[in-house]
Amino acid sequence: MTGRPPFPPFDEQTALQKVQAAEDAWNTRDPRRVSLAYTEDSVWRNRDRFITGREAIVAFLTEKWERELDYALRKELWAFRGNRIAVRFQYECRDRSGQWWRSYGNELWEFAENGLMSRREASINDVAIAESDRRIFGPRPDSEREVLLPVR
Repeated sequence: MTGRPPFPPFDEQTALQKVQAAEDAWNTRDPRRVSLAYTEDSVWRNRDRFITGREAIVAFLTEKWERELDYALRKELWAFRGNRIAVRFQYECRDRSGQWWRSYGNELWEFAENGLMSRREASINDVAIAESDRRIFGPRPDSEREVLLPVR
């Protein structure tokens, strides 16, 4: 069985590592790479969609990033206990018409003993923004590590 450290149970340092690793992976916009952090039978709820299995995750993310152009994400640790982590996140992207969006969300994660995520539940809200209101430009630079996300 392939594993992905750090492994549960999480402490603050290892929970922060998991959150940053997820942010870094999602910012690659590489569905196959991102999918490797999840168990083969991982179960997701993403907004109103229910997804099961790594191949379905790849298909979902491929479709997502074909639609959400110039996607850039920030994640922040909210809470952790045992093999669970809660995060809040924001990402920005534009659609094919050129409209920019900021999406706000919360995720609940549950991990298998091998450090792969077995469950992900995401609640997300979208707000149209002007391009001039953007604040997330590509992967997070080191100078912004652990900087809290603004509410608006």
